[in-house]
Amino acid sequence: LERFHARQLRVSPHVLGHSKAHVGRVVAELVRAAKAQGLQPGPLALSLRGDFVRIGSAYEQHKVRSPDCFDILVPLRLPPHLEPQPRCADGLGPCGAFLCGLRARDGWIRRCRPFAEGFCVELQGRSHLSSGLVLRWFQGHLQRCLGAVRYRLQERCRVSLSACPGHPPTLHILPCSDYVCCHISMAVRLIPAIPLGDALYLTALPPEGPRGSLAPEALWAPAASCHLKCLQILKGLRDLRRHGLEEPFCSQWGRVLSSYVLKTALFSLLLQGPLEAWDERFLVERLEDLVLYLRDCLRKQVLMDFFLGNTSIPEAMALPRFLKEAAPVNLLSAFDGPTLDLVAFQLISTWIQAPHIIRMYSSPRYLRPVPAP
Repeated sequence: LERFHARQLRVSPHVLGHSKAHVGRVVAELVRAAKAQGLQPGPLALSLRGDFVRIGSAYEQHKVRSPDCFDILVPLRLPPHLEPQPRCADGLGPCGAFLCGLRARDGWIRRCRPFAEGFCVELQGRSHLSSGLVLRWFQGHLQRCLGAVRYRLQERCRVSLSACPGHPPTLHILPCSDYVCCHISMAVRLIPAIPLGDALYLTALPPEGPRGSLAPEALWAPAASCHLKCLQILKGLRDLRRHGLEEPFCSQWGRVLSSYVLKTALFSLLLQGPLEAWDERFLVERLEDLVLYLRDCLRKQVLMDFFLGNTSIPEAMALPRFLKEAAPVNLLSAFDGPTLDLVAFQLISTWIQAPHIIRMYSSPRYLRPVPAP
């Protein structure tokens, strides 16, 4: 397992550092241009706040194989006198979804009508901010700014922006020769986000299932912890095992054992035992615990979201009240029992046969990037 992690999964800190720095510079240029173009947005329009937030596995230190994909939150600014009021969708959307109502201060309800017509939808007699309309505006706004960025960066890299309806736009960065030591073509998903408070956002993500904010790792782990390595190895074994599976189960395997599901299981385990048990020397034991915990969750068909409606979250994590009081969400509810049973069986089989699977699928032929489900 250590050799598998070191040779195939571990991302070089040197290469990752260069990639993150390059992504940061390019995104900063694009956000700066987009903010400059919207410096006079008027009182009834959206605008960019001017900063961005790095999220996802590349920044959480559990990226595997290659630092070629990144996620960036781009905070948006609502018009003055408007405040977001999030609440649970309560059956009006997927499990874990929220609605974003708007509260107008100082009698601005009538004056905000043009904004509501451009960015809101009516639901239960109230105007709610539409993630689809916001996403469409965000895509167009960035596309209009791309020309200035492309000109300023032409000696460093080639950049382009692609957008699929209903999905956040993706910034593609192809470094020029000899500029970045790794020469890796990078894709950066730019996710528009509505700020709700300190490090808390509503994000316009496609309705493929609930997402959540990631807790600071320091809350659960000591300095010499193996928890990130456990997550990386399990993600690596999941991807290798995919090569021996046939459709449609191959796709279901990746969706059931998504990164969000694996991280949720890890968070739950970290809270159960002493932090000292996650020392590096206990890597195999903790990895087996994680596999068995997931197996049990799959058999019971229950893995609850770590943040929504969880009354066991440590007090050190100051979550807003509306998250604490949200209805609990079962991340496995979208899958039928036979599928979850088969995933549980294959997961245990993968763990038992890990050395064989690593040897069998470790040739360059099988190490091409696997598209995310």
